[in-house]
This record gives sequence, structure tokens and C-alpha cells, in this order.
Amino acid sequence: MESARISSLNEYSADQIQVLEGLEPVRKRPGMYIGSTDIYGLHHLVTEIVNNSVDEALVGVCNNIKIFFHKNGSVSVTDNGRGIPTDMKKGYGLSALELAFTKLHAGGKFGGGGYKVSGGLHGVGASVVNALSEWVTVVVKRNDKYEFIEFQKGGSKTAIPLTKFDPSKVKALKTSNENLQEVLAKWEAESGTIVTFMPDSSIFSNINFKYDTLRDQYKEYAYLTANVKFEIFDDRNAEESTYYFEGGIQSFLKTLNRHKGLINQKMFYKSQQIDDVLVEIALQYNDTYSENLLSFVNSVKTGEGGTHVTGFRSALTKSVNDYIKKQNLIKEGGDYPTGEDLREGLTAIVSVKLPSDNLQYEGQTKNKLGNSEIKPIVEQAMKEGFDSYLEENPREAGSIIDKNILAFKARIAARAARETVIRKSALEGGGVLPGKLADCRERDPANAEIYIVEGDSAGGSAKQGRDRETQAILPLFGKPLNTERARLDKIIDNDRVKNLIIALGAGIGEQFNLAKLRYHKIIIMSDADVDGSHIKTLYLTLFYRHLPEILKNGFIYVAVPPLYKITMGKEKKYLLDDTALLAFQKHAGGTKHVVQRFKGLGEMNAEELWETTMNPETRTLKQVTVEDAAKADEIFTTLMGDEVAPRRRFIQTHAKQANLDV
Repeated sequence: MESARISSLNEYSADQIQVLEGLEPVRKRPGMYIGSTDIYGLHHLVTEIVNNSVDEALVGVCNNIKIFFHKNGSVSVTDNGRGIPTDMKKGYGLSALELAFTKLHAGGKFGGGGYKVSGGLHGVGASVVNALSEWVTVVVKRNDKYEFIEFQKGGSKTAIPLTKFDPSKVKALKTSNENLQEVLAKWEAESGTIVTFMPDSSIFSNINFKYDTLRDQYKEYAYLTANVKFEIFDDRNAEESTYYFEGGIQSFLKTLNRHKGLINQKMFYKSQQIDDVLVEIALQYNDTYSENLLSFVNSVKTGEGGTHVTGFRSALTKSVNDYIKKQNLIKEGGDYPTGEDLREGLTAIVSVKLPSDNLQYEGQTKNKLGNSEIKPIVEQAMKEGFDSYLEENPREAGSIIDKNILAFKARIAARAARETVIRKSALEGGGVLPGKLADCRERDPANAEIYIVEGDSAGGSAKQGRDRETQAILPLFGKPLNTERARLDKIIDNDRVKNLIIALGAGIGEQFNLAKLRYHKIIIMSDADVDGSHIKTLYLTLFYRHLPEILKNGFIYVAVPPLYKITMGKEKKYLLDDTALLAFQKHAGGTKHVVQRFKGLGEMNAEELWETTMNPETRTLKQVTVEDAAKADEIFTTLMGDEVAPRRRFIQTHAKQANLDV
């Protein structure tokens, strides 16, 4: 057998080399181009097309972008820019439009003069969308002439070649795009482009776009491209939104801080052109204890930061500490606040715009800026600007420095408290895990899970009913600390939080180490009532504010216990909520049954708790993710902060959608 395998390997030759032509590489490995084939990758298709329209806005030739989500699952994006060129490209026998949609690395953003600044870089956006769609149609209007083209089967077939047409006679085109007439009627552009695509359901696990998520994303775009109107239409739910802001990132920052107490009432704002790079920075401190920093490159959000963020943070630390030293606010030889201290309660937006032919992202999905020369440019703009701000606004400077120094002292206190926790834990050499923890035998975190359970009776049932091999149980009593309103030193000193941190094993704050996390499924299990929902929110606040890496890696889950048990003779049925009960009763007919409403997890015996909430084969778990950090930050501030009015408004608005997906 082994010799046959070796013989087979030795036959490796030119016959085994595959050449993927055209857009075939994208269909073979979509994750390389859009990150994934889940909902995030699906949304990325829309963003690629919208980014092309935003690029027209960045060069000043477009001020209206419209996005349509159609009932049949397709999406249209329109702009009133210049319109994609449709003339023939010498040497290729194809129009520029066809090249952009059928050839990888073909576009106007490689330094050919079409765009000085753009979010696009690799010239694959339009072609990738084509490759991953069942069909794509493009309408271009230039010089009062309309031209149309349709691609099918992942761009491998041109169903309708590039042709001039009369917009009043769309039916004559015989296109797959049944929404074209409607979109044309709402276009209202002297020139521009309409792109409509139908995602390929054989590639994506879900082709149902989330309107709220994309709406919020394009609202950000409206802030970053001042004086450009974004209109979003969802034909599926008859919803629409319009965003237009003249204040740019300063308006954006005001929105981010609107429910928070401000430390420096006067916002810091700096806009400076250095060489070919435009740097825009806005920042303001608030009375919370976490950082909310958003960064953008050519209006595209860089969720993982990059060199522009590194430059900003470096300049902030230097500027504040230079001011402290100049004002003799710390004794000679004493320690100065670190970058972590200076970012407590900081809300900031860092936006850079640079020539597209010199743009370097780490990956096609544009999550992290890679240009090394941007760091000193942002650092220079921020340092000069913030030095002047502190000098010219002594009252604001005093408030900021007071908060920074208080954060510095709290960090030192937190370190001492954390070291006490470590000394008492089993994680650093033979201590004892929390007394209430019933650990599992499994030592591989990927196969281990821990249930955080509220109350003694529920904890007892969970311990009896669990799978001891893979499931750990940690009962905690009373409502956990509201970490939205507490610094790290107070959080670590809280017994319930302390026991949770010890049990998880990864630490907290500057000593957090994800590699030491003992469980990759952390399941919050609380009663299916208002108190249970409050407890869940308090734990989610702790993870979001102080253990964000656990949340970002998808390790946090919420158990969904049933609210009702239906008994029909010897048969039992469990229902999650009132809606399920009404549906059951509607179809039960004359069947005799008894309805029991569970007031809490403690009312279930071990067998029921296992069967309904803990058995991996039958349970319902909700994984907690954070798709939009800015939105999540606002929700947690609203729900858990000190301001009552915004919380009341939020609850009144969302009361009918009681299931929050944060």
C-alpha cells in the first residue's frame, strides 16, 4: 500500500497542474477575496460595489448614492458619477466596462489617472461580485446615452452584450433583472452607473442581507463623505433611510458620545494635508472607562487599525506626557501614564485619504492599513495639533489630564488586585479553583464548555444533569456588577467577577492571554424572565468592555431555556416563548394538555435541564457576536449607563423586538 502511494506521488507532472482561467479562482477560493462565504462575505459584495460609487464621490464627481434591496434577493447600487467607461480598451478587444467585471486586477485605481483617491485597490471588486453572482447587470449613462450589459453564471457568460437602449423600453432587453425599470425611475442622474447583482446561493450559506447592518455601515459612509447623500431602500420590508451630513467626522463623533458625560466639552479636531495624504482626526473624552476608536482609509473602515492608528496612539501618548512634564504634574523620577491609561474614556475617529496607487492593505477585505509611511504623517499631524489644543485650552487640558492620571492610578491598583487573584488561583501554580466550580475532565479548550448559572438550585440541577466529560458549571449568586460604571480595580475586587476570571483562566486587563482560556464555549444560562435578561446583559457588558477578545473570537453563547412545558399524558413538549405557546394551542385542537410555565431554571430537575438546555443534540444556543462596534458601544452605554432618558427611549422603541442581537 505504501509503495503504491509513493509511486502515485512520483507521478506528479504537468498533468496535475491546474490553470484557473478568468474568474474561476474566485469561485474556487472565495474566502481569499471576500473573507468568508457567510453573512459577512455576502455583505462584502454590496460594499465592494458601494465603494466604487464612494470613490466617485471622493474625487468630487458624485453626490448621490442609492442602494436597493429587492424582494427577489438581488441588490442594486446607483450613483450619479461619471459612469464606467464603455469605450474599447486597445489590445484586449473588450470595453473597459467588460474588463472591470470579467478580469481580475483590471480597474482605474492603479495610477492610470482615473482616481487620485479611492477605497478600491486591487482592481478585483466588481469582478469578484460578478464571479460570485448568478447574474449581474450594469447600466451606464454617459452623454445622454444609456448602455446595458448582463453577465451570467459567475461572469463566465455574457447573456446580453454591451448595447445601447431606450430606458422607456426596458422589456425589450429581456433581462434577468426584473427590478431594472423601478430602479431607473428612481435614478435621477445626468450620468452614472447602476449595478444590480443576484448572489449565488450555491456559494453563500445565507443570501438574506441584513438591512440594519448595512444601513448603519452606509450611515458611517455618509459621515465620512460630507455632502454626499446616501439613500437605502429595502423593498422586502418597505423600509428606507436617507443620510446626509455636512459636518463630517465631527458630526459623527457627537453622535458616538451623545449619551455620555463629556470630560472635554470642546472637541479636538484636526485636518491637515501632508504631502499627498489628508489626515482628519476628531477626539473627545467621556466619563466611561473604555475606548471607542474608529479608523478609516479613503472612507473604508479599517476594523483592525493599521499604521494610521499606530501613529495616532503614539502621538497621543507623547503629547499628553509632554504636557504633564511641562506642567510638573508628576514628581521627577515618577512613572507616567501609559497609552492604555490615556485611552480610558476616549472616543476618537482617525481618517486618512491617500493616493490609491500607493495604497497597501493587509488583505483584500481592507481591514488593516499597511503603508509604513502613514504612521509618521499621522503622528506629526496629531502631535502638532494636540500640543496646540492642550496649550490653548487649559481648562479642557486639565480635565483630560485629571482623567488620565486617575486611570493611571486605577491601573496600578488593578494590577495589585489582579496579582492577588492570581496568587489565589490555580492558574499560576497549585492554588484552588473557585469552590463552587464543578470542572469538566476535558482539558482541550476547543472541546470544553462552561455554564455560568444564576442561583444555587439551578446550579445544583446543572451539576447533576451535565456531561461531566466536557461541561463545567459555575454557579454565581446575585446580580453581577454593572461593569459599565466601574473601573478595572473595582471589577477585579468583586467576588463574582473574580471567581469568573479565575475559572476562565485567561486573566483580565493588560495581563489577558487568550491562549490560556480554559473553555471555548462560555454559556450564560439565566432564567427566561426580565431578571434573567438583566443578568445576561450585565455579563455581556463585562465581556464587551473588559474581555473583548473572548467575544470577538466567538466564544460567548447564551442558553435559551424553554418558558413552557406541555404535558399530554405521558408525552412532554417544551416551548421557548409565548409565540410558540400560541402556535401550539392553535393547532392542538381538542387534545388534552397541561401547560406549566417555568418561573426559573431552578424549577427544572436535572433531567429536564439537560434535555432542554444543556444537551448539545437538542439545546438552543445563541452565539453572541458584535458586527458593529460603534453601535454596540452605544447600546451598552444606553442600557447600562447613568442616563435614564436615553434608556427609556431605547426600551420604548425596541419593546416589541425584545430579543436583542448585539
